[in-house]
Amino acid sequence: MNIKVIAFDADDTLFINEPYFEEAEKKFCVLLQDYLSHHGVSQELFRTQINNLPLYGYGIKGYILSMIEAAIVVSNGTISVDFIKKITEFGKELIEKPIELLDGVEETLQALHGKYKLVVATKGDLKDQHRKLHKSGLGHYFHHIEVMSDKEEIDYQKLVKRLDIQSSEFLMIGNSLKSDVLPVLGIGGHAIHIPFHTTWEHEKIDFKIEHENFKDYKKITDVLTLFQ
Repeated sequence: MNIKVIAFDADDTLFINEPYFEEAEKKFCVLLQDYLSHHGVSQELFRTQINNLPLYGYGIKGYILSMIEAAIVVSNGTISVDFIKKITEFGKELIEKPIELLDGVEETLQALHGKYKLVVATKGDLKDQHRKLHKSGLGHYFHHIEVMSDKEEIDYQKLVKRLDIQSSEFLMIGNSLKSDVLPVLGIGGHAIHIPFHTTWEHEKIDFKIEHENFKDYKKITDVLTLFQ
């Protein structure tokens, strides 16, 4: 590999994220349990989120707006102002969650820093992602932070162009096969999957990836074996 830039996903690759959303969803289901089963509420929330992605994108703000919309549907428009207030409080709690680095992250960044150009390539709300990276203490390792509206091939092509490199010189590391691996392989880049113990349903795929530019490691420090 002739790698010049190594990009890292942020949520559930550098620090914990999805478990906090799962915790908020459980509270939401309990809040609406008099209207519909927990499973039913969860399904309606997921459907609403997916429908709203083109409008709101990824992140906490869009998630809370989708919660409010789903609550209106589930309650047939009878949800009270107090319930909506509680839902907005779920969002504020998400924003205020502590930043918990995943094992081996800083060790890996320290080893690669100065040898390669390191960037963050992540989805989500711009302000929230910058806040998390600032609070994480990892910001100084990165040359560039790219908060992407989505992670399709065209989005990675734009990033590679901005970085002034060829796709073959780009390596993406992340926990999502759908967002961090497949589109990067599709443009001729390299990708490494570092699984996280829980994955949002929207990010799951139902087939095995076999590609010469793809590697699947158990933990992030395994990445360092490629550069020894």
